[in-house]
Amino acid sequence: ALQIVDAVAESGAHALKLQTYTPDTITIDVDTPEFRISAGHDLWGGESLYQLFQKAHTPFEWHKPIFDRAASHGLTVFSAPFDPTAIELLESLGAPAYKIASSELVDLPLIRLAAQTGKPLIISTGMASVADIAHALDTARGAGATQIVLLACTASYPSPPQDSNLRRIPILAETFDVQVGLSDHTLGIGVPIASVAFGATVIEKHITLAREDGGVDSAFSMTPAEMRALVDESERAWLALGSTHIGPTESEKEGLRFRRSLYVVEDVTAGDPVTPANVRSIRPANGLPPI
Repeated sequence: ALQIVDAVAESGAHALKLQTYTPDTITIDVDTPEFRISAGHDLWGGESLYQLFQKAHTPFEWHKPIFDRAASHGLTVFSAPFDPTAIELLESLGAPAYKIASSELVDLPLIRLAAQTGKPLIISTGMASVADIAHALDTARGAGATQIVLLACTASYPSPPQDSNLRRIPILAETFDVQVGLSDHTLGIGVPIASVAFGATVIEKHITLAREDGGVDSAFSMTPAEMRALVDESERAWLALGSTHIGPTESEKEGLRFRRSLYVVEDVTAGDPVTPANVRSIRPANGLPPI
């Protein structure tokens, strides 16, 4: 876990997000069909929820060393809580924000408790209807939350690019008057970079030291090198958005000098006809404009 913190800091990512739960705070130890992942699931088919969360959870006692390691790098670290004991732990560690996972969007008491801390909230909207999102936001705002980011999300693991529906991102921003982003479980960096063009200001991706190391989410996690590429290319994409201005830019000034213009290219005397041979449209642009 500490190596992952180091790798995230080195990748240039702006923040590290954990998940704070134990198997017993998120489900119960029952292995009946309704408590089991469907057999056909690509990654976790047939596993009970309790077994899956045993493998996936970050122990509570690991949190302080992880927070301390992140702080040593100057890296922002926060978490997604899944019950009141998680918020209690994270408050004791000075977490600067809270993430509400897609499945917890309907847990209004949890959202209320997170909002009452006064910290910013980042809320994933996988599987959510407009009504679900409205209820969550009303709850958060009613409990005092003023800084909220909604993340478009497709809660399948990994998720196919064609289910990303990035065109919903500006709709979320306009409908709910919030900052928007993308919690992405597709492979690669194409989808999150494209999200920047639709107004995403936050991008969340899973990370692993190496996919071959295994782990419940390794198949759709980025490597540190891929995270560095995402940091660099999403920044480039954001800078490229610019404005709606149409016309020469400051960086094109030198290019304007080398547009074409009309030059007399042969010796001529008064009364000579202008012909394609003695007047040509050539570079640079110091002569008459070709129009």
